[in-house]
Amino acid sequence: MPDQPGEIVAGVLAPHPPHLIYAENPPQNGPRSEGGWEELRWGYERLRERLDKLDYDVILVHTPHWKTVVGTHLLGLPHFASKSVDPIFPNLFRYTYDLQVDVPLSEAIAAEGEREGLVMKMMRNPNFRVDYGTITACHLVNPRWDKPIVVLSSNRAYFYYSNEVGDATMLALGRATARAIAQSGKRALLVATNSLSHRHFTVEPDPPEDMSHEHIYNMNQHLWDMRMLKLMREGKTRQLVAELPDFNEHAVSECSDGSLTWLLGALDLPSYPAKVHAYGTVIGTGNAIVEWPHAEAKAAAALAMKTAEVSS
Repeated sequence: MPDQPGEIVAGVLAPHPPHLIYAENPPQNGPRSEGGWEELRWGYERLRERLDKLDYDVILVHTPHWKTVVGTHLLGLPHFASKSVDPIFPNLFRYTYDLQVDVPLSEAIAAEGEREGLVMKMMRNPNFRVDYGTITACHLVNPRWDKPIVVLSSNRAYFYYSNEVGDATMLALGRATARAIAQSGKRALLVATNSLSHRHFTVEPDPPEDMSHEHIYNMNQHLWDMRMLKLMREGKTRQLVAELPDFNEHAVSECSDGSLTWLLGALDLPSYPAKVHAYGTVIGTGNAIVEWPHAEAKAAAALAMKTAEVSS
């Protein structure tokens, strides 16, 4: 057993449009661009500045683009290397990756998930190709790739049953994740990689980075996105989760893949304000870069309680 329990240092909502990698022109990606989507890219820069000040051991990612029919799967081998190609935007994203996996923590999450009554499975196929959502989010959060990762798939509970069943399943997976982290003794960064509203255009400009074509798909999506961000900034995550089924339906939200609900469940539905680093659109979808500074908020709450005790 570790000398001290592990903890979640922060949770982030980190959307994964491949356009943001394309715009950055990193050496791992084949296609070249002239930039674009600067508001979101600068938001990721602000987030990375914050994360660089944190001490953490591992990054956990829940991804919408590893879709599993039966249960939640986790990567179960220590090393994966291949090329990730976005099936919708192969002209933008052809990324060569080489990553390390924290297998013991992955196995611990699987075990804790089973204790919650969830179906869990380890992916041990050495030829498995890691999905582009995971690759994009990990690069944008930590382009140095100097931390091992844990990757959780998106099961189909929202689609085979209902939004309510999906959210209940992801809250349980979040609780299991938090317990496994505590037992591990490790300091973890949690990443939910999804857009907010997700209705998008079907015709691409030439060149793709022509920002004169970029705006939200419709006013309904904008209003719903602002509603969700308002609840995040006010620390009303319980109300946010209660409203997610309607949001998923009316804004065609990518939250229906469970990443955000998993994150909030692991953070025990935080009541402190989230930090919104950026909001912007990509092909009409609404994308927000949001941070829940979990360890910082817990420390502030403990200090406030101690100060109150001394004052009384």
